[in-house]
Amino acid sequence: MLNEKQVERIKNKYPTGTRIRLHHMADDYGVACGTLGTVDYVDDAGQIQMTWDDGRTLALIESEDAFEIIEKPKDNIDMEVKI
Repeated sequence: MLNEKQVERIKNKYPTGTRIRLHHMADDYGVACGTLGTVDYVDDAGQIQMTWDDGRTLALIESEDAFEIIEKPKDNIDMEVKI
Protein backbone atom coordinates (compact mmCIF):
# COMPACT_ATOMS: atom_id res chain seq x y z
CA MET A 1 0.00 0.00 0.00
CA LEU A 2 1.28 3.44 -0.91
CA ASN A 3 1.65 6.19 1.66
CA GLU A 4 0.08 9.64 1.28
CA LYS A 5 3.29 11.22 -0.08
CA GLN A 6 3.65 8.52 -2.77
CA VAL A 7 0.01 8.94 -3.85
CA GLU A 8 0.45 12.71 -4.04
CA ARG A 9 3.53 12.25 -6.28
CA ILE A 10 1.49 10.07 -8.66
CA LYS A 11 -1.37 12.59 -8.70
CA ASN A 12 1.07 15.37 -9.62
CA LYS A 13 2.77 13.28 -12.28
CA TYR A 14 -0.45 12.16 -14.00
CA PRO A 15 -2.97 15.02 -13.85
CA THR A 16 -6.44 14.72 -15.37
CA GLY A 17 -6.24 14.91 -19.16
CA THR A 18 -2.75 13.37 -19.48
CA ARG A 19 -2.51 11.16 -22.57
CA ILE A 20 -0.91 7.74 -22.07
CA ARG A 21 0.33 5.01 -24.42
CA LEU A 22 0.18 1.53 -22.90
CA HIS A 23 3.13 -0.82 -23.46
CA HIS A 24 2.04 -3.68 -21.21
CA MET A 25 -0.66 -4.21 -18.60
CA ALA A 26 -0.15 -6.77 -15.83
CA ASP A 27 -3.71 -8.09 -16.15
CA ASP A 28 -4.96 -11.16 -18.03
CA TYR A 29 -7.94 -9.13 -19.24
CA GLY A 30 -6.09 -5.85 -19.64
CA VAL A 31 -6.10 -3.30 -22.39
CA ALA A 32 -4.16 -4.18 -25.57
CA CYS A 33 -0.56 -3.01 -25.90
CA GLY A 34 -0.25 0.21 -27.89
CA THR A 35 -3.69 1.49 -26.87
CA LEU A 36 -3.93 5.20 -26.09
CA GLY A 37 -5.97 6.64 -23.27
CA THR A 38 -6.65 9.67 -21.09
CA VAL A 39 -6.21 9.99 -17.34
CA ASP A 40 -9.50 10.67 -15.57
CA TYR A 41 -7.98 10.98 -12.08
CA VAL A 42 -5.65 9.25 -9.64
CA ASP A 43 -7.53 7.66 -6.75
CA ASP A 44 -6.47 7.64 -3.10
CA ALA A 45 -4.79 4.23 -3.56
CA GLY A 46 -2.54 5.69 -6.28
CA GLN A 47 -4.27 3.88 -9.17
CA ILE A 48 -4.41 5.91 -12.37
CA GLN A 49 -8.04 5.77 -13.49
CA MET A 50 -8.17 5.80 -17.30
CA THR A 51 -10.60 6.05 -20.17
CA TRP A 52 -9.02 4.18 -23.07
CA ASP A 53 -9.60 5.14 -26.69
CA ASP A 54 -11.21 1.72 -27.26
CA GLY A 55 -13.96 2.71 -24.81
CA ARG A 56 -12.76 0.68 -21.84
CA THR A 57 -12.19 2.12 -18.38
CA LEU A 58 -9.44 0.28 -16.55
CA ALA A 59 -6.89 1.69 -14.10
CA LEU A 60 -3.11 1.64 -14.44
CA ILE A 61 -0.82 0.80 -11.56
CA GLU A 62 2.46 2.68 -11.92
CA SER A 63 4.55 -0.05 -10.25
CA GLU A 64 3.04 -2.93 -12.28
CA ASP A 65 2.12 -1.65 -15.74
CA ALA A 66 4.41 -0.31 -18.49
CA PHE A 67 3.29 2.91 -20.17
CA GLU A 68 4.47 6.33 -21.24
CA ILE A 69 3.14 9.85 -21.14
CA ILE A 70 2.61 11.08 -24.67
CA GLU A 71 1.01 14.44 -23.83
CA LYS A 72 0.21 16.43 -20.71
CA PRO A 73 -2.64 18.91 -20.47
CA LYS A 74 -1.40 22.32 -21.57
CA ASP A 75 -1.99 23.93 -18.17
CA ASN A 76 0.12 21.23 -16.45
CA ILE A 77 3.18 21.10 -18.72
CA ASP A 78 6.41 21.40 -16.75
CA MET A 79 4.56 21.24 -13.43
CA GLU A 80 5.68 17.71 -12.52
CA VAL A 81 6.87 17.46 -8.92
CA LYS A 82 9.92 15.31 -8.20
CA ILE A 83 9.95 13.68 -4.75
